[in-house]
Amino acid sequence: MPPLTYGYFGPAGTFTHQALLLIAGDEDVLPPFRSVVAALDAVRAGQIDAAFVPIENSLEGGVSATLDYLADDSHPLMIRREVLLPVQFALCVRPGTALGDVRSVLTHPHAAAQTRLWVARHLPRAVVTEGPSTAGAAVEVSDPASPHDAAICARVAGEMNGLEILADGIADNEDAVTRFVVIGRPAAPPRATGADKTTLVAYMKVDRSGSLLGILEQIAGHGVNMTRIESRPTKQALGSYCFSIDAEGHIDDPRMQETLTGLHRVCAKVTFLGSYPRADRQAPILDEGQTNEAYAAALTWLDGLRHPAQ
Repeated sequence: MPPLTYGYFGPAGTFTHQALLLIAGDEDVLPPFRSVVAALDAVRAGQIDAAFVPIENSLEGGVSATLDYLADDSHPLMIRREVLLPVQFALCVRPGTALGDVRSVLTHPHAAAQTRLWVARHLPRAVVTEGPSTAGAAVEVSDPASPHDAAICARVAGEMNGLEILADGIADNEDAVTRFVVIGRPAAPPRATGADKTTLVAYMKVDRSGSLLGILEQIAGHGVNMTRIESRPTKQALGSYCFSIDAEGHIDDPRMQETLTGLHRVCAKVTFLGSYPRADRQAPILDEGQTNEAYAAALTWLDGLRHPAQ
């Protein structure tokens, strides 16, 4: 098969770009898009094979633009793969700028949140301004006429724009990780590996006491472990929410099949966003009765009850 062509949420030099290059060659990466929405729309229009966008950060949670636009099942998309990238930031300045000269810092909101303590400790008089991307911050600060003295960005973005690195590895949490996903048009999911993840959106039938519990019972009752759940507004009315969920398992696993069919019964709508291999290759920890073999044995037993041997 020919290699995929990837679009991504840019500009070049962002952590998204850096993470994409872990799985794709430069020749397969097309010019970046200005927003997550634009990248996903390009997939829907057939302009690119796949979009590469952030979906979750270990400190800040889900990326709203990705979660909300994926939930639009009028033009469905599916997650094909995930990539995890440890995130470390650098403080980048125009040549000749000293740490004591920094009064204005430009960065992305997630970067600002992940470096807040470091900035408070080392730049107590600096004002942090939030912009659309860390790479864009580096481009802006490289302009001698910029009102900003420094950018908090990926080291590569500073180097690409001729900036000096005043400090590196400045994230407050050294274990911070951002999760990215490869998103394509609907197709059969990749084969189950035994260490997989399924993403879906569940909509309640009625907003009343116990509605969310009914959704959770379908998941927990079939031995499926959630790795993420977030409420997201449906944008239909104030107080109307759906639930974006990641769970361990693949649609080919019997426990996931029963979970999905159970959710279909109790929910107003379930949007399936794909089953794909986990980037960390961690297999789920299952009780004895939750394995695929246990489900197969139970079906064999039930079939024997329905069709007893003569």
